[in-house]
Amino acid sequence: MADNGGDFLRSMSIATSGLRAQAGRMRVISENIANADSTAPTPGADPYRRKVPTFSSALDRTLDARLVALGKVRTDPSAFRVKYEPGNPSADASGNVKYPNVNPLIEMTDMRDAQRSYEANLNIISATRRMIQRTLDILKA
Repeated sequence: MADNGGDFLRSMSIATSGLRAQAGRMRVISENIANADSTAPTPGADPYRRKVPTFSSALDRTLDARLVALGKVRTDPSAFRVKYEPGNPSADASGNVKYPNVNPLIEMTDMRDAQRSYEANLNIISATRRMIQRTLDILKA
């Protein structure tokens, strides 16, 4: 007979690690969205640079399962948006202002993807809890 208790625990642990990773991803995306229109604090300086979350995977030897985690958060090296705004306090000597390399449309698409992944992991946890409850009900009968 299979070790259902271990399978349930493994499923819950994998899904929980996915929840944590996606929650971290959503925090990074939220920071990008919040800073999308910010400018540098001093004239000619660089503004906020978009951050890109990565994921890492590690083997949990106790559960014999691979868990996911939010990995290093890297910066996006793409070019800043530049607008000619000579009256802006952040403008350089030429009157150009650098804006973050954040595209809100891309960030919202990434956020939607992260939310769907989060919900999928939450559904796994809910289904596993239901199976555990049914197993307990059968054992009580």
